[in-house]
Amino acid sequence: MDLLILLLVLLMLPVFQPVSGKLRTKCPMNLEHQDGKNPPSYYRPGDHLISVVTTATLSSNITLPFNMAPSSQPHSLAASGSLSSGKFRMVRFIFAIHMANKNPELLNNLTLGYNIHDNSLSTLTTSDALLDMLSTGEANIPNYSCGKKDGLLTLLDAARRDIAIQMSTLVGTYKVPQISYLTASEALSDKSQFPFFHQMLPREGFQDPAIVPLLLHFRWTLIGLFASDTEKGENFMRTFTPMLARNGICVVISQRISMTRHPELLRDAIAKWRQVNVFVHFLEYVSISDRILPFHSTLEDLPGRIEGKVWITTNLGTYRLKKFSLLKYIHSIWSFSFQGKQRPKDDAFEPYLFVDDQYEDQYFRCSFSNRVFSVKGRRRCTQKASLETQQGRNNSRISNNINVHSIVKTLVHALNAAYSSRWRRRRKEGKESLGAPRLQPWQFHPFLEKNEFWNLSHFQLYLDQNGYVTADLDFGCVLILFKEDPIKLKLGSFERQRIIINQEALSRLKLLNKSLPQSKCVENCYPGFVKRAREGEPVCCYDCIRCPEGTISIKEDTDKCTKCPDDKYPNGDRVQCIPKFITFLSYEEYLGSILVSFALFFSLTTCFVLLIFIKYRETPIVKANNRDLSYILLVSLLLCFLSNFLFIGQPRKATCLLRQTLFSIIFSVAISSLLAKTITVVLAFLATKPGNRLKRWLGKNLANSIILSCSSVQIIICSIWLGVSPPFPDSDFLSQHGEIILQCNEGAVVMFYITLSYMGFLAAICFTVAFLARNLPGAFNETKLITFSMLVFCSVWMTFVPTYLSTKGKYMVAVQIFSILASSAGLLGCVFIPKCYIIILRPDLNSKEQLTTRRNVEM
Repeated sequence: MDLLILLLVLLMLPVFQPVSGKLRTKCPMNLEHQDGKNPPSYYRPGDHLISVVTTATLSSNITLPFNMAPSSQPHSLAASGSLSSGKFRMVRFIFAIHMANKNPELLNNLTLGYNIHDNSLSTLTTSDALLDMLSTGEANIPNYSCGKKDGLLTLLDAARRDIAIQMSTLVGTYKVPQISYLTASEALSDKSQFPFFHQMLPREGFQDPAIVPLLLHFRWTLIGLFASDTEKGENFMRTFTPMLARNGICVVISQRISMTRHPELLRDAIAKWRQVNVFVHFLEYVSISDRILPFHSTLEDLPGRIEGKVWITTNLGTYRLKKFSLLKYIHSIWSFSFQGKQRPKDDAFEPYLFVDDQYEDQYFRCSFSNRVFSVKGRRRCTQKASLETQQGRNNSRISNNINVHSIVKTLVHALNAAYSSRWRRRRKEGKESLGAPRLQPWQFHPFLEKNEFWNLSHFQLYLDQNGYVTADLDFGCVLILFKEDPIKLKLGSFERQRIIINQEALSRLKLLNKSLPQSKCVENCYPGFVKRAREGEPVCCYDCIRCPEGTISIKEDTDKCTKCPDDKYPNGDRVQCIPKFITFLSYEEYLGSILVSFALFFSLTTCFVLLIFIKYRETPIVKANNRDLSYILLVSLLLCFLSNFLFIGQPRKATCLLRQTLFSIIFSVAISSLLAKTITVVLAFLATKPGNRLKRWLGKNLANSIILSCSSVQIIICSIWLGVSPPFPDSDFLSQHGEIILQCNEGAVVMFYITLSYMGFLAAICFTVAFLARNLPGAFNETKLITFSMLVFCSVWMTFVPTYLSTKGKYMVAVQIFSILASSAGLLGCVFIPKCYIIILRPDLNSKEQLTTRRNVEM
């Protein structure tokens, strides 16, 4: 031990070394306060000791030169009179532990002691405090014991600045659990590196995502972003800027602010983006006024009218601002705070402390530390009298801290759980009569992991989906009024990732003529319009264009229009989807009624002609060219006219299956009958020539064979169609605007056109044969009539195909009905009307003599 002290003395002696040919004295660094304001350390013994490292005073940020005596160094901020307010920070911990010892229901036959250090926001002072905490002897030598046992249980980290990692690295080596009193760095969440660190509050920066929905709610899409020129400020910029971009918020003014000099704001950027009225500021280590005042000075230099600016800070807590009569360009300063919950009635927490000005002299015995290896001198104040809070005229009233009380309460619950577990284990082992050894810090550590601090906390804490502690937040603002004291307003809360706005506070802003400013590049795009980005500008600067056909937008500033469902269509303003009208060719509508009337008329006409032919069946003109073929043709035409009723009305499964197939087969039979008539005429004429053997082919068998063979081919085609892909009822949502067309889907459309092609093929053969035989002699030669009827038939169906393809919906069906009616009426009129004329109006021509005179051939 003596040898070690001797080595230290030798190291502290002046050392000379050559520099540039000269000998200079190398002065040792001495940070001992020369003004007597030594950092305090409060101590009280107990069964278990809670060490607290907090920041009660602030050391100077000025770099200290080493070429002058320590006494001439600039004084720290602690010497400027801020010590008394910092002392109250330490008093809160003392009274929280005192209230725990005072409550017999919390601790059973145990007392908690404390060892509270002030680190003055200095890493060097923090190291000294940690060495003092880990050392049990007079000297700050960890792991060296002179028989004295302090009973260290845990370390409570209540120090400002990012010193928690430094503390956790040191105390973690000795397996001392470290409890964070403040929000700590996210790096400390890594249990592999910091297994003994316990986070009692959410991670640092957990409140930053709450700013995004706040900006979106008030439609502040064009903002400025400031951050301190530190590692934390850089990390904030790196993580927060993409978060804003993902939500469509543009950062057009962005600057890192130096910690050692006044910020030099980008005046040109502010002048360019005058519409930016909201600024988010990552504030660290400096007051809000130190940042706003230079910013305000920059605004004063800008010409023209300047709207009040909103400052949103990432700090937790509210600001206490005095009257700012000069800040006429600042609208309000916003911040977040933990949302509290109702305190249990049996909680012994006292919201206020009343401390006498002579508190330290009355309750503590203070002396300077004589430890040889201590880096700096420290006043060690040991509690000498019991603490009691008394309300008196001369006492100072300070607000207590809920979080301190909650953490001490958590420690007490975890300590009781640890001793209960040890008692049960020793009882199971039959050692209940023996005294249990004192609980060591590493034995206390597992019970802190199991303890649910968020349940005991007075804040609204809970675990997020990743298992991290998070909290519900309140957000409010300090409203800056011209030549009046600022007003604090609670504007809302952020609960379970959902923002809740206090409408009464917003109404009060309007009454004070301080409505929230806008902060956007352009005006909103109204419903029915969509945003289109401008080339070369931020995404928040855009043009508004109307939604494309078939889409709507129901909100302002829509990025993408929404397509209406298939059964709906946009209204004129494209802000609402209206149900489409269901349409089909019905009997009730005008077009359907006309087509039905024509179908009935032609059907009745066909029936009338058929009755005439039946009544006058023995007359020569009816018997000519095979009256059975005439009957078949008339029945086929009647069925053709009646088949139109399958096309009118709402499509059903049965009608869809029958309409095209029946129409194709019936028309094939009709054309086959005409072809049989034409071939019969030709063969009958050729059979009259001497020596011609074709006479034996004449008769009913030939005609029936032609009809059956030609119709069978169409029946086979339709059977394949129905077997492979039959027609079915379908709905067309797209062809007509605002309409749902009920129609028959033809299934295999190719088969539909094959049936039409086959009918055209039969019609072409019939037309060709009839055209070649048109000049054959005979009074009742039908080939001329058949030629003309086939010409009408082919003309109708040749115009049908392009017309059918160019129409949609019910008009497509109407085109096919019209084609069926026109072609059938053409066949009926061209073939049978002349005969009916002779039968009814010119019966003198309907005689055998006329047939003999004109050399007509009877079949």
